[in-house]
Amino acid sequence: MVELSILIPARSETFLKNTVEDILKNIEADTEVIVVLDGEWAEPALVQHPKVKVVYLPKSIGQRAATNLACRMSKAKYVMKVDAHCAFDKGFDRKLIEDMNDNWTVVPSMRNLHVFDWVCECGFRKYQGPTVKCPECGKDMKKELIWHGKESPLSTSYRFNTQLEFKYWGAYKKKQVGDIVDTMSLQGSCFMMTREKYWELNICDESWGSWGGQGAEVAIKTWLSGGEVKVNKKTWYAHLFRTQGGDFGFPYPNPGKEQKKAKDTLRNVFLNDKWPKAKHKLSWLIDKFNPPEWGKKKGIIFYTDNQLNLKIAHKVQRQLKKSKLPIVSSSLKPMKFGDNEVIKEKRGRVAYFKQILSALERSDAEIVYFCEHDVLYHPSHFEFTPTKDKFYFNVNVYKWKYPNPHFLKVDDCKQISGMVCFRKKALDFYKKKVEQMKTNSWDKHYEPQLGREAFQSEFPNIDIRHDNNLTKNRWKKEDFRNQKNTNGWIEVNNVEGWDI
Repeated sequence: MVELSILIPARSETFLKNTVEDILKNIEADTEVIVVLDGEWAEPALVQHPKVKVVYLPKSIGQRAATNLACRMSKAKYVMKVDAHCAFDKGFDRKLIEDMNDNWTVVPSMRNLHVFDWVCECGFRKYQGPTVKCPECGKDMKKELIWHGKESPLSTSYRFNTQLEFKYWGAYKKKQVGDIVDTMSLQGSCFMMTREKYWELNICDESWGSWGGQGAEVAIKTWLSGGEVKVNKKTWYAHLFRTQGGDFGFPYPNPGKEQKKAKDTLRNVFLNDKWPKAKHKLSWLIDKFNPPEWGKKKGIIFYTDNQLNLKIAHKVQRQLKKSKLPIVSSSLKPMKFGDNEVIKEKRGRVAYFKQILSALERSDAEIVYFCEHDVLYHPSHFEFTPTKDKFYFNVNVYKWKYPNPHFLKVDDCKQISGMVCFRKKALDFYKKKVEQMKTNSWDKHYEPQLGREAFQSEFPNIDIRHDNNLTKNRWKKEDFRNQKNTNGWIEVNNVEGWDI
């Protein structure tokens, strides 16, 4: 059974034959190629091969429609849309399939494809581009095939701006640690997903036009539907970029009004949160990656007394890293987590307030999430954006009687560990707290008492109650002096959104 179908919509593509032959030379899985010749026969003609299917359309239907036609011919589990001017790493298909998750859209690392040089009999040589006469002797020049994926640049990180236009993102590339990494958006010349997901998300919506903005369309649909967009750095493909115009421009016809229609539709649908299959709003994706140009920068401040059971500590830290937000940590001992600062104090209230203040001063975020070392934060917690004038507390939190499968929730649990606010507002508050500790005038409150608002994330956070908590653990209603704090009392053995 075919595992992967490579879908190639093509029209007037000079290097289509080279692309198909390159794929056949480098595949190692059960992979086929489906080419749709959209209104033009291939010149030069394609090789006849049992793994290659070719459909000729006498009248062009457009790139999105041609890609859909190719996908309808597939019976494979996975499909990969590829431009008709690409080269590939040896075994690229096998490497991608081996690491594939069915809820992902995946692309290899991207190289630039050096297809040919112009050469003249007089010895002059010029890098690929529009047809030119030899500047040395004035004679016609000939193409000499190179077909090489250049090692540099190697692109793995992409984003879109506020107009949903494609951008490379070199700064985020530094955060992409490991072989399989997140990317906010895609370049659009190559992407792979399950065939089922392709149709479920209507990846190539023909009503949008022939083509335009497809990288952002595919990436946004994947992320907002609950999937993930990944770059697999274990392999690569190389793409021919043609930005010089002339006969080295874009061979697929794309009238300006068609491209404008696609881009206008892209913006209208996603900037206004109109896509019906979305599980998240676009703001969730913006908050997840914090790209330039998109407004308020978010960050985490993390504080610990370094006395926590390491099994718990590491679990919490791994979970926090999933947020992809910058982390400033403040600890009583050096640690390799976030941008770390050590506070030389004994464990207690003074250290607690000094740690928070130092982390706030070290952070450059406009909006900060207060995160403690023994709380598991669900990714939905970081989707909330506060206003400037209040302190916000996530009251969707369960207390975990660790390590037993026993969880407790009450209605109005406003704790520092769930606080979100603008950093400047928090700075003003905690400077006063530290001064209170110096003058022995502490008001007995760890969190702000004025200007407080509650919010609830889609899924709860988990407050791990263990043997070394700074505050007392209470598991019975009669343990609470103020019975208002027991309103909405719920005890359960598992929590939605978590597998613990």
